[in-house]
Amino acid sequence: MAEAIRMPLLSDTMKEGVIAEWHKKVGDKVKSDDVIAEVETDKATMEVMPYVDGTLLYIGVEKGKGVPVNGIMAIIGKEGEDFQSILDAEGKGGNAPAPAVKQEASAAPAQPQQTAPAPQASAPQQPVQEVAAPAASSDERVKASPLAKKLAEDKGIDISQVKGSGDNGRIIKRDVDNYQPTAQPAAPGKAPVMMQAAPLGQEGYTDTPLSQMRRVIAQRLSDSKFTAPHFYLRMTVTMDNAIEARKHINDISPAKVSFNDLIIKACAMALRQHPEVNSSWMGDFIRQNQHIHIGTAVAIEDGLIVPVVKFADQKSLSQIAVEAKSLADKAKNKKLQPPEFTGNTFTISNLGMMDIDEFTAIINPPDSCILAVGKIAATPVVENGQIVVRQLLKLTLSCDHRVVDGAVGARFLQTLKNYLENPVTMLV
Repeated sequence: MAEAIRMPLLSDTMKEGVIAEWHKKVGDKVKSDDVIAEVETDKATMEVMPYVDGTLLYIGVEKGKGVPVNGIMAIIGKEGEDFQSILDAEGKGGNAPAPAVKQEASAAPAQPQQTAPAPQASAPQQPVQEVAAPAASSDERVKASPLAKKLAEDKGIDISQVKGSGDNGRIIKRDVDNYQPTAQPAAPGKAPVMMQAAPLGQEGYTDTPLSQMRRVIAQRLSDSKFTAPHFYLRMTVTMDNAIEARKHINDISPAKVSFNDLIIKACAMALRQHPEVNSSWMGDFIRQNQHIHIGTAVAIEDGLIVPVVKFADQKSLSQIAVEAKSLADKAKNKKLQPPEFTGNTFTISNLGMMDIDEFTAIINPPDSCILAVGKIAATPVVENGQIVVRQLLKLTLSCDHRVVDGAVGARFLQTLKNYLENPVTMLV
């Protein structure tokens, strides 16, 4: 009997998944452990397996389009088996994908997936084509491979301005990679995307569709900012001893320890002494976590994600360094698995490497606090009536006042400062 393969819930905040790639096409034989598709969620790109054997009879949505959680991605069964009853049942259930799959059902078995886009996904494409057509040098649409179009979009390049070297002038990936705007010389290496100027005397703008990640970031941080009553505590830490200690640590450490690793360790140990900060607002009660999982915000192409170093207070600096680097690399390549970006009890957001002096961060639910870390800067200070230069670090703790009071947050920062100014105390 044919079975529907539905979009799984791949993260706690996921509402729909976008098909990043189909690895099978209609008519292919499929085994239960085959990867049939890659799905982009709000957190990462995940592989999806059907867990049933058979023939891929139907694909519910084309690459690049979204499927709601529990919506039909595909149908697998015996070759030639009728699966219309599954689509009919989906339609009667009132699920969002139903209008799309009804019209596709008759076409899907006879044609490959590219010719059967969902109506709800294809409708917005018509205005885009109408706008793009005048940019071409003739009445025909721009001939380009899907990969070239996607690459041009990511780089902010007008595809109609690229000269194609493929068959019949078709634009391929190589053409986009080698494209140089006539208005300005190409900078060596990977240059930042420049804003395309509107024609002289004309207004212009570019609309960018929301990615799954950006949509969820907007929702969660809006909920946090407008629901949790934030207040902010700032403290300056003298990092001279930490700088010297880090040099000695890296002389013997099997992994290079960064300042961020030192801060993760110091926060974890301070949280052990101030469990009120390691808590979450749960609506009608406060949950005080007995474990310490430190999340660290990592910037990626579509926004940011928070990989989590779990049981950070129980790990050495070298262990934290290895794990944090591995998680950051996975995050940037969208290879994080759900256990690696969930479960945080406290979060650190560090912009010091981007030359930011100090900033305030929005609390990352379900945490009650987030620590914003600026850069370490040589600063003249007065000590014993003398002006000396010290390496100073500015920290800002954002607190949810429903859980953490000012005095509690202040005591936590005092303990954190003591660990960072005397790193040897973290090693005993």
